[in-house]
Amino acid sequence: MTGIQLPSYLDQDEKTRARLDRLKQREVILEVNNLTKVFDSPQGRITALKNVSFKTHRREFVCIIGPSGCGKSTLVRMLAGLESITSGEILLDGEPKLEPGPDRGMVFQGYTLFPWLTVKKNVMFGLQMQGRSKSQAESEAMQWVEMVGLSKFANHYPQQLSGGMKQRVAIARALANQPRILLMDEPFGALDAQTRAKMQASLFDIWRNIDITICFITHDLDEAIYLADRILVLKAHPGEVQELIEVPVPRPRNPEQFISPEFLATKKRLEELIHPPVSDKEEEPFQLIRMARAGDEVENGLESVE
Repeated sequence: MTGIQLPSYLDQDEKTRARLDRLKQREVILEVNNLTKVFDSPQGRITALKNVSFKTHRREFVCIIGPSGCGKSTLVRMLAGLESITSGEILLDGEPKLEPGPDRGMVFQGYTLFPWLTVKKNVMFGLQMQGRSKSQAESEAMQWVEMVGLSKFANHYPQQLSGGMKQRVAIARALANQPRILLMDEPFGALDAQTRAKMQASLFDIWRNIDITICFITHDLDEAIYLADRILVLKAHPGEVQELIEVPVPRPRNPEQFISPEFLATKKRLEELIHPPVSDKEEEPFQLIRMARAGDEVENGLESVE
C-alpha cells in the first residue's frame, strides 16, 4: 500500500460515526477487567495475557486479533469458562463468570460435532440437556437448521458434509441455546477462500436477524475489518491490549469494500500494530546450515563427509 494516499483510519463518515455512537449507548453485555493468565512451565511462569480490559455492547460484533502467540485463543477460552483465570474478572450482564454455561455459545476452528449424530440431533443435543422434551427440542433445532440453510441435510451425518456445512451446524448448535454472546475461535480458519467468503456472508445474515453479540477471534486482517464494528488488537508476549479500533467502513458491508480507502487505511493501521518494523539490532541472525550426504564435498573449504 506504499505510494497510495490513504485517509486516517480514525476518519468516519457521518452515518458510520452515528451508528458507532448508538452502539456504545447500548447495554454492556460482556465486561472484562484486568484479565491475566499465567501458566506454569518447566522453564518457569509464563504470562500469556496481562491486564486485558474491554467491553462489548449488545448486538456488537467485536473481532480480536494479534500476532501469533499473543493469547487470542486463551482469551476466548477464558471467556467461555474453559480456561481458569489467574486474576481479573469476566462479567456477563454484570454477573461474574468462571465456569461454562448456556449463556455463552462457543464455536471452535475444528467442527467438534458428534459424528454419530445427524445434523438435527447435533443441534438438539444442548436443548435436550437443558430439559426440553424430544419433540420440543426437535422443533427448536429445526428452526436453527433452517436459519443456517441446512434443512435439506437435517438427517445427514457430519462425515457427509463439507467443511463449511459442518461449521454451519456448529453455529446452529451454539445458537440453539440462545446464548447472550457467541464466542468464535477462528471458526473459518480451516476453510478455503471461497467457502470462507460464503461463511462470512452467512454469519452476517444470522447476526442481522437475531439478537446476538459476537466475539470473533481471527488472524486474518481482511476478515476482521469486513466483519467487525470494533477490533481489539493484542500485542504479543504477553498479550496486552494495544488498541481498540472503531472500523470506519460503512455498513452494510460487501466484498467490493476491500479496496475502499477506509478499508485500506484500517488494514494499514493493523499491519503497523501487528507487524511493527524490526531494527537490525533486534533481529536475530538467520543461520544457514548446508546438509550434505556422505561422499559430497562441502563448500567453503571444509573436508568432504565420509
